[in-house]
Amino acid sequence: MGGPRAGRTSGTGKTGSRANASKSGAAKAASKPSAKTAKPAARSAKPASRQQPPRKPPRKGRGGRGGGGGGSRNPIVRLLRGIIALIWRFVWRLTAVSVALVLLASAYVAATLPPVDDLFDGRARGSVTMQDTHGQVFAWRGDQFGGVVDAQSVSPNLRHAIVATEDRRFYKHFGVSPRGVAGAIRINLSEGRGPLDGHGGSTITQQTAKLLCLGTPYDPKQWKNETAYEDDCRQTTLWRKVKEAVYAIGMEMRYSKDEILTVYMNRAYLGEGTRGFEAASQRYFGKSAANVTPAEAAMLAGLLKAPTRYAPTNNLARSQNRANVIVGLMQEQGYLDSTQARNAIAHPAGLSAAAEAQSGGYFADWVMSSGPDFLTKKSTQDVIFRTTLDQRIQKAAEEAMKYIFEEKVKDTSKAQAAIVVMGPDGAVRAMVGGRDTRVKGVFNRATQALRQTGSAFKPFVYGAALDLGWHYNDVVQDEPLTINVPGSGPWKPENYDHKFRGPVTLEEALMKSLNIPAVRLAEAAGLDNVRKVASDFGIESDLAQGPALALGASESTLIEMVGGYAGILNGGSSVEPYGIESVTLQGDSQPLMGSDGGIGERVISEGAAQELIYMMRQVVLHGTGTRAGLDDHEIAGKTGTTSSTRDAWFIGFSADYVAGVWMGYDDNTPLTGVTGSGLPAEIFHEVMSRVEDGVEPKPLPMLRPDPNAGRNVAASSDNARQSQQQPQRLDTIIQKALKDIFGLN
Repeated sequence: MGGPRAGRTSGTGKTGSRANASKSGAAKAASKPSAKTAKPAARSAKPASRQQPPRKPPRKGRGGRGGGGGGSRNPIVRLLRGIIALIWRFVWRLTAVSVALVLLASAYVAATLPPVDDLFDGRARGSVTMQDTHGQVFAWRGDQFGGVVDAQSVSPNLRHAIVATEDRRFYKHFGVSPRGVAGAIRINLSEGRGPLDGHGGSTITQQTAKLLCLGTPYDPKQWKNETAYEDDCRQTTLWRKVKEAVYAIGMEMRYSKDEILTVYMNRAYLGEGTRGFEAASQRYFGKSAANVTPAEAAMLAGLLKAPTRYAPTNNLARSQNRANVIVGLMQEQGYLDSTQARNAIAHPAGLSAAAEAQSGGYFADWVMSSGPDFLTKKSTQDVIFRTTLDQRIQKAAEEAMKYIFEEKVKDTSKAQAAIVVMGPDGAVRAMVGGRDTRVKGVFNRATQALRQTGSAFKPFVYGAALDLGWHYNDVVQDEPLTINVPGSGPWKPENYDHKFRGPVTLEEALMKSLNIPAVRLAEAAGLDNVRKVASDFGIESDLAQGPALALGASESTLIEMVGGYAGILNGGSSVEPYGIESVTLQGDSQPLMGSDGGIGERVISEGAAQELIYMMRQVVLHGTGTRAGLDDHEIAGKTGTTSSTRDAWFIGFSADYVAGVWMGYDDNTPLTGVTGSGLPAEIFHEVMSRVEDGVEPKPLPMLRPDPNAGRNVAASSDNARQSQQQPQRLDTIIQKALKDIFGLN
């Protein structure tokens, strides 16, 4: 009972405690063997059983309270570890199964893919390439496919630009880039969008799969149009992304990288209706994709992001800025050295002459709307239209329009104008459908705007009378006139200046654009005859039934009116305005069809036409159209201004060309201070001075009367004396003469 434990517990003071400690230390020292004697004893001693190694002390923070117990003994930790292990086993098994399913599905896709050559041209419709009358391309319509480009034969600059822009790891991945997808999701979320909205992280292979619509062909029964089909193919749902990845991996199994890149380069849409890089290179630069420079390649590759927005024909500066970004990527990835990159930025790509001019947009739209549907809107093949457009004349018309509006029209004015130039046979050489000349697919005022013609209609009235036997020096009365119009009551036409001149010749009446003589002459010749002459000359719009017909109360289009004047110039035969000379399938030499218009049947006699041209020549020399004249070429024509000056016209011709100008507001607002003898005549002058510049002058095919010839009074010599005595009854006398001679009422 008096052992050491009792001694430790019985000691109470400090002295006792130290004594006990000292005794204990002495006892330990006495019992500890010396080092020399301990070692031999340790070597010779062999324990009866193997001793257990000492247990390691628990790590801090891993045991229970006070460090007692290991982490593996904590039930919560063991539970968490079990759950994590279970999840891990489930995830890796699910991943393995998913990968296996994807590979199996991709292998099936690969087995069903067609030969790569069948994938290059996937258009549902064809294209129209338009050449001018000299064979130069000036416009494209439809889905343009310039031919197959190959990843190996295309310019290395273009191949590098595409890879640098769209998929820098294209030659390293297996069709899908997890890093790219993760990066795209991160960017989308950081920019406040959904994970699949905006950046897609798609590889070139995935983009190609999307262009192929995952192998689903266009079916017009399933989709309203090709646009709806393409929108459906561009869905970005999660399930669509999964199918896209499967299809992309299948493509990687089936095709080589270069074959996939070749399909991509031929299927991509690049703006302006171009499908594939060959078509785009031809469209914008006028050269093959095999020959593009680094700057041109960068501009083409830049179109992949937003083809319409970055199309150089829409905004060249914006397209060049985008190209500079691509040049930077090409340098960063080692495709260009610093010198090449600086040179590409210092000398950016520009448009070809045809693309830069964007000439004939209105004309091209008119050709597409007037040509046969199976060769235009519904064409499934690539066709070439040889047209009547003359780009020199087109440029002259555009420059004339621009000059007058810049120099003579207020900047705030919303007035519009249109111009048509054609040959005497109806071949349209130029067309401007509005002030903005570099457009397409917009309202064409030259062909679509129905406007009242005013006094520009009067040549058809005089043409009808001349064809019935009147002459330029016959006399008609310019005095107050009242006509009772059935259903409308009395109608009193007035001249523009509200004056009356008494007896005037037909020449003078047309030259000064007098209204009352024109109405009297139309009544005398017969309104039905006037309508027939105008209709036969190509004025297809509804013509007024009453006497206001003579003053241009009817509506017509500019192209119809110019066509009618072309009939006068060619000697009195009708023309059908046309813009197509021939149509040929791309690659063929024999045309499918020829021109769709030209000279038709005779409307008035050649003599009547020559006399009318003479009278219209006097309009330009001494009448309302003096501003339209040229010093070195004979010009004939007629002004036209409608009531309230809502429309102003000048239409005229030289020996070679007929040109017409209309001016007005789209909403029928009256023009201020503008008549046909003003700005329209000046625009005509500017057009024809450019068109005829350097062209050998030719005389007009007109009557050239003896300057000493006097007036003829009435068309019948039997009534001449009576007409001189009673000029106020000339219209009645003329009607009687016609009834006696021709049996007409």
